[in-house]
Amino acid sequence: MKRRLVCSLLVGAALSLPALAQRTTTQLEQGWRFSREDKPGTAAANFDDRKWSQVTVPHDWAIYGPFSFENDKQHLAITQDGQKEAMEHAGRTGGLPFVGVGWYRRELEIPRDLGQRRVRLTFDGAMSHARVYVNGQEVGYWPYGYNSFYFDITDYVRPGQRNVLAVRLDNKHESSRWYPGAGLYRNVHLTITEPIHFSTWGTQILTPQVSKDYARVEVRTRLSGLGTLRSGKLDLEAQLLSPEGKVVAREQRAGYFAPESVDSVFRAGFDLKSPRLWDIGQPQLYKYVVSVRHEGKLLDTDTVPFGVRSIELKAGEGFFLNGRKIKFQGACLHHDLGPLGAAVNEAAMRRQIRIMQDMGVNAIRTSHNMPAPEFVRLCDEMGMPLMAESFDCWKMPKVPNGYNLDFDEWHERDLVNLIHQYRNSPSVIMWSIGNEVPEQGHAVGTQLAYRLQAICHREDPTRPVTNGMDNPIAVLRTGMAGTLDVPGFNYRPFLYDTAHKVLPQGFLLGSETCSTVSSRGVYKFPVVRKSMAKYPDHQSSGYDVEHCGWSNLPEDDFIRQEDNDWMMGEFIWTGIDYLGEPTPYYSEWPSHSSLFGAVDLAGLPKDRFYLYRSHWNKEAKTLHVLPHWTWPGREGQTTPVFVYTSYPEAELFINGKSQGRQKKDLGVKIADTENDQSRRDFVRQRRYRLMWMDAKYEPGEIKVVAYDAAGRPAEEQIVRTAGKPHHLELVADRSTIAADGKDISFVTVRVVDKDGNLIPDDGRLLKFAVSGAASFRAAASGNPASLDAFHLPQHHAFSGQLVVLVQGGTKGGSATLKVSAKGLPTASLQIQVK
Repeated sequence: MKRRLVCSLLVGAALSLPALAQRTTTQLEQGWRFSREDKPGTAAANFDDRKWSQVTVPHDWAIYGPFSFENDKQHLAITQDGQKEAMEHAGRTGGLPFVGVGWYRRELEIPRDLGQRRVRLTFDGAMSHARVYVNGQEVGYWPYGYNSFYFDITDYVRPGQRNVLAVRLDNKHESSRWYPGAGLYRNVHLTITEPIHFSTWGTQILTPQVSKDYARVEVRTRLSGLGTLRSGKLDLEAQLLSPEGKVVAREQRAGYFAPESVDSVFRAGFDLKSPRLWDIGQPQLYKYVVSVRHEGKLLDTDTVPFGVRSIELKAGEGFFLNGRKIKFQGACLHHDLGPLGAAVNEAAMRRQIRIMQDMGVNAIRTSHNMPAPEFVRLCDEMGMPLMAESFDCWKMPKVPNGYNLDFDEWHERDLVNLIHQYRNSPSVIMWSIGNEVPEQGHAVGTQLAYRLQAICHREDPTRPVTNGMDNPIAVLRTGMAGTLDVPGFNYRPFLYDTAHKVLPQGFLLGSETCSTVSSRGVYKFPVVRKSMAKYPDHQSSGYDVEHCGWSNLPEDDFIRQEDNDWMMGEFIWTGIDYLGEPTPYYSEWPSHSSLFGAVDLAGLPKDRFYLYRSHWNKEAKTLHVLPHWTWPGREGQTTPVFVYTSYPEAELFINGKSQGRQKKDLGVKIADTENDQSRRDFVRQRRYRLMWMDAKYEPGEIKVVAYDAAGRPAEEQIVRTAGKPHHLELVADRSTIAADGKDISFVTVRVVDKDGNLIPDDGRLLKFAVSGAASFRAAASGNPASLDAFHLPQHHAFSGQLVVLVQGGTKGGSATLKVSAKGLPTASLQIQVK
C-alpha cells in the first residue's frame, strides 16, 4: 500500500507571494580583503579598504608566520599533564601569530528583484568571537570558533545596490592549548530563498528498523516562512534516491492548506527492501530529496544525503554497527592540516583519511572540537566512522581566556548546532561532550555531564554520548562515568579493570590512549623505555619506546583491548602530528608541533605507523624494518633492529649472517607483565614486535625474511647503508588533479644515493618552482623544531625527506614541479590538471 505523507503547516496572516524561484547558494571564496588593523569605523560600508590584502576564503592568517618565541607565550601550569606549578610555555600553540584582531570585508551581490525572498549567511567556522556586519550594522555575534552558525540578513541588505559584508574576529591571548588557526578558515555561504523554504539543517532522518532485508526510514522536515502564506495550496513531494541515483521510494501530499495548523514539520515514512547498508569502508549513501510548490510553482528543494545503518550498545559487549560487534581502532585528529594550517582543503582532508585507513584506523575522534562540514562529508563518502567532539572545557578553565568564559551562555546553542548539522551523517556514530574537563572531580561536573548528554538525547535520540575522562578514580567517585552512555577513559589503562567492576554499563572505551612520542627517522641510544625524555635536538626516538608522564606505549593498550571483550576499543593520541603542544618540549623553543602522531606533520608515516598497521590492518601485508642502516661512527656498537609485521615470524640477516629467527610471543598476558622489570624488558612488546636487541652495526645491509603461519618464507625487506647524496626522487600521491583552483597533489621529495637509498640524516635546503597549470602552495618536512615558513618556496629536508604541495589552477593543462638543491641535479615532475 502506498504511504501518504503526513504533514502540517504553520500559517498566519502575512504577505502575498512574489514571483517564485528556487534557492540559490553561493560560496563566498573570492573578493575578500583582509587586515590586522582594528580601526574605528571599519565595519562601515564606505570604509576605504583598497590598501588591504586580497585573500581567498578559507583563509588562515596565522599560518604564514613568522614563527616566534613571543607568539602567545603562556605562563601557567598544565594541570591535565600533571604540572603543579606555573611555568613558561613557548610554542604551546604553535609559535604562530594567531592572537589578535583580524578584519575581512567584501561586497555582496543582492538582486534588484529580491522582493520578499530571504537572505542568509552561513559560516562553517570563524576563529573566533565573530562579529558580522552588513552595510555597517551588526547582524550577529558568535564566539565559538569551531562551530557553524548562520544569520538571516534580509533586513540589512539593499537590493540592487552596493552591499558590504564585514567580519571582525578576535583571538585572545592564552585562549587555546594548541594551534587553533585564525580568520575565516572555513567556508562562508550566501543563500537566497523564497519566503517559504526548508529550514537550515531542518531535516532529521531516522532509521528505527534496519536489517539486511528491510529498513524503515522516517523523515521530519521543517519549513520556515509559512506565516507569509495568505492563500493558495502547497504541494510537497519527497523521494529517496538509491546510491546509484535511482528513485526507490516516493511520497506526495497535494493541495494541502490548513489555516488552523500550527506545526511546520512535514513527516514522511518509507519502506526499503534489501537496503544498501552504510558501513566501515562501504559508504553506501542514499539521498532524501524534498520539494515544495505553491500552485504549481516550485518554491524550494532540499537534498540531504544519509546512510542506512544501525547502532546498538550491549552491556558487557560494547558497540555494534549493523548488528556486528566493532572494536574501535581509532585515531584522534586535530583540525589543522599541517602546512595549510586550519584553512579547509578537501584534498588535504581526503589524504589524511586515506592515510588513516591504510594504517587500519576504523574511526576518528575530532579532538577536541567540532569538525568542518567537508571533513564529515568526506567521512560519509569514504566509510570512516566519527566521534564528533564538542568542547575541550566547560565552566572551569584550562587556559585564562578559553571557552569557559562562554560556556554558560553558549553551550546549548553550540551543541544544538553541532547535532542539527551532522545528525543525518552516517559517519557520525557517537557524540562527545567534552575532554578532560576539570569538573571531573566535582559533583557539579556530573550534573553538567548529565545536562549535556540530555541535550544530545533530546536533539538526536539515535546516537550514544561519551566524554573523554582522564581522572578515572574521580569520575567513579562522583558518578560522572556511570552517567554516560559510553564511559570514555583517557589513559590509565591499568585502572580499566577497576572501572569495569563498578560501572553499570558493562563496557568502557579508551577515548584517548597511548601518547607515545617519536620523530620520523630519528633514533636514540641506548634503546630503553623512557618517560618525558628530552634531547638537545628536540626530537624523540623513532624506536617507539618513549612516552609522556601520564601515558604509555602502544602495546600497553593493545593487550588490554585484545584480551577483554568488554573493552570497546581505543582512539590513539594521535593519528597525525599537529601544530602546538610540543610535548615534552613545553618550553624548549623552537619546538612548536607535536610528536604524538603515527604520521608526521607533512603526512609522512613514522615507524609507529607500521606498528599499528601490522596489528590493525588485517587486509594488508606489513613488513617494516627499523632503524635505517647508515651509522658512521657506530661500527661494532649495539644497534637494535625492530620489525613491525603482520607475519608471525621473521629472521634477521646482517650482511648475510643470520641473527636468529624470532616469533611473536602470543602467550604474553597482562598478568605476566604488571611489574617494572617486564616493562624494562619490553615483555608486552614481544607479543606485537620482533626485536633483535643485541644487533651490532656494521655497514652493508640488513635483510629481514618474514615467514607465514606455516613457517614458509613469505616476504623480505632489505635496508642498505646509504652512500653519498646523488639525486632527488619525486613521488606524487596523485599525478592528475582537478582544475578547480583547490585540488592539491602532495609530492614527496627524497634525497637518495645513486642506488636510490635514502640519505637518512640529510637536512639540506630544497627550493621549489612550479610552472604551467598549477602553483606552489606550501611545503613541510615534519620536523617539529623547524622554523621554515610553510608558504615560502624553499624548505629544509628532515631525515632526508619533505613534502611539496602543488595546487591546481582553474584551467586545465600540464604543470611542472622543479626541485633544486645545492650539490644535486634539479629534479622535475609533471602533474596533469583536468
